[in-house]
Amino acid sequence: MIKSMTGYGKAECVLALKKITVEVRSLNSKVLDVNTRIPGVYREKELEIRRELSDRLIRGKIDFSIFSESLGVESNSAINNSMVKSYFSQLSEISKELQIPVGEVTLQIIMQLPEVVKTTRDELDENEWKTVVAAIREALDAMDTFRIQEGLSLYNDIIFNINTITTLLEQVAPYELERSAKVKERILEGLKELSSPEGVDHNRLEQEMIFYLEKLDINEEKVRLGNHCTYFLETLELEEPVGKKLGFITQEIGREINTLGSKANHTEMQKLVIGMKDALERIKEQLLNAL
Repeated sequence: MIKSMTGYGKAECVLALKKITVEVRSLNSKVLDVNTRIPGVYREKELEIRRELSDRLIRGKIDFSIFSESLGVESNSAINNSMVKSYFSQLSEISKELQIPVGEVTLQIIMQLPEVVKTTRDELDENEWKTVVAAIREALDAMDTFRIQEGLSLYNDIIFNINTITTLLEQVAPYELERSAKVKERILEGLKELSSPEGVDHNRLEQEMIFYLEKLDINEEKVRLGNHCTYFLETLELEEPVGKKLGFITQEIGREINTLGSKANHTEMQKLVIGMKDALERIKEQLLNAL
């Protein structure tokens, strides 16, 4: 079953001191385009995350985010007491020399000076990472479910339009005999205007008519168009991603429809061709979002 490239997935997990939320969004794109937002502690796993995304999502413009929410009072930032005391001692001496009183403002100044607050980098715990990976895969499963649901809507619309093309193709046949008769009639009328019927070489006239009608023959185009539509439907049922392949088949369908239009030479047949082109354009629009 065809899948949509549009999707959304979310998953959460709770660790000892934090809550992790994983979100994945996807829009249509010709290639896989991944944008990530990952906390620093998980940055070393970015390549692993990208491999996971490419294996599961195949194609699309992907926005992947991991959000970390602290649940405890512990922090990886701490005040460097010795540095604060050193700064305070130096500023006190300067204040004494300049006869400026030491107050709360002095402490505020000190807290903005370099190395007063130490920030330590969290080390990644592998057991914690396994829990996060499970959440990532859960979010990707949710994304896949979303894509399947959206793909069903695409599938139904595409089936409707490809069936419209085949139905219109079947309606072409009744007009072919009528078209041939009208072509012969126009040729004969033209000859009557140019010369008297007695001066016409009827054998040559028959040969010219056959040549002209062969140029307008659409049997090959009808057969190829029917085969392309059948192949399209067969491909649509494959379990693998088929969006690009279906796009190539629609190009072949379009060529045959255009050739039918150029050879039609009949008002009602032209109307049928326009209907086919309209249905094909709707298929192409839907395939832009197909995986």
